[in-house]
Amino acid sequence: MDRRSFIQKSALASGMFLVPSFLKGMEFISLDQLSGFRNVIVIQLSGGNDGLNTIVPYGNDIYHKLRPQIGKSAADIFKLNDELGLNGSCKELMDLYDQGEMTVINNVGYPNPNRSHFRSTDIWHTASASEEYLKTGWIGRYLDSNCQNPYEAIQHESSLSLIMKGMDKKGIAVTDPQQLFQSTREKYFKSIVDHTQPNLLNEDNQGYLYKTMLETYSSAEYIFERSKIYDTKYAYPTTPFGKNLKGIADMIVSGLKTRMYYTSIGGFDTHVNQVVSQDRLLKVYSEGIGALVEDLKKNDRFKDTLILTFSEFGRRAKENASKGTDHGSANNVFVIGGSLKQAGVLNAGPDLANLDKNGDIQFKVDFRSIYATILNNWLEVNDQQVLNHNFDRLSFV
Repeated sequence: MDRRSFIQKSALASGMFLVPSFLKGMEFISLDQLSGFRNVIVIQLSGGNDGLNTIVPYGNDIYHKLRPQIGKSAADIFKLNDELGLNGSCKELMDLYDQGEMTVINNVGYPNPNRSHFRSTDIWHTASASEEYLKTGWIGRYLDSNCQNPYEAIQHESSLSLIMKGMDKKGIAVTDPQQLFQSTREKYFKSIVDHTQPNLLNEDNQGYLYKTMLETYSSAEYIFERSKIYDTKYAYPTTPFGKNLKGIADMIVSGLKTRMYYTSIGGFDTHVNQVVSQDRLLKVYSEGIGALVEDLKKNDRFKDTLILTFSEFGRRAKENASKGTDHGSANNVFVIGGSLKQAGVLNAGPDLANLDKNGDIQFKVDFRSIYATILNNWLEVNDQQVLNHNFDRLSFV
């Protein structure tokens, strides 16, 4: 196996073992050089969030007939217009909407939708067609074609997802710089570093691992010290999602030259008793986003930040017998930012009178058009080079 294949296939190529390039690259960059560039935060609502009870067609009689038990009334929502309203658990999102800092895109999906969590997540992560199986994520390919170092894409979670994996480069998974520092000072790790000879640092697989460990050891202290540059005192929610967003904000404001961030919040597979669980999760999401935006605004970084939120699929339009919803297809997507060109509701809500044969909402906007728009209009790179196809671009940035 050659070195490239080894890096692609080894689990050691993600997480801590890609951190050295991230650390070493930052040693020669001043904070002043890192301010003012644009970044993207991608958030996944894992499990298949029910878009119909998130952006609610409260003025549509068909909606209430399809959902006599779990449907939202006008009293349960924040009105966006005469037909659509935002779930009442999302107060912070409504504040952003009112300020012109949020865009809602309806009916987002892809042809021949897949209703498996794993497969549909792979499709969204790789930007593939339904029948196409790719081994690289769209952010990973962005790294390959436009970036010098893995640190330009960070997943604020404990393990690396497919979305962050390219052919030659992979993003890194980082949650706690202090824990990373302490791990590299453990007795076993330190012993390997101390006994590694220069003749072992060749280009084969063993040499790659030894070199990586040496770089990790020598640079972990640096990232630990660097992470102290900014530690927000803003009161984030104490949920795991809130902590992830706080970590991302700390990285952005500390001046890391990272362009793409990714994190997720799970639990949206609401087959049973949906209303309570979904409303609770949307509240967690909304409060976290509200704290993140206020923190970035306070540090003058919100104008340079775009936040994309998606779920791997929506839910069936008709409620099931367990006061929940089953796997569906098309869904809504949120884009939040301080420099939007078209805020508000971007397109018409779902056509509930013309569902597909499975009772699902039919997609009108290909999700890859959203990626293409972000890549071309926001990050100013060649979207076709990353997505391998030409997709229509939208107007939100």
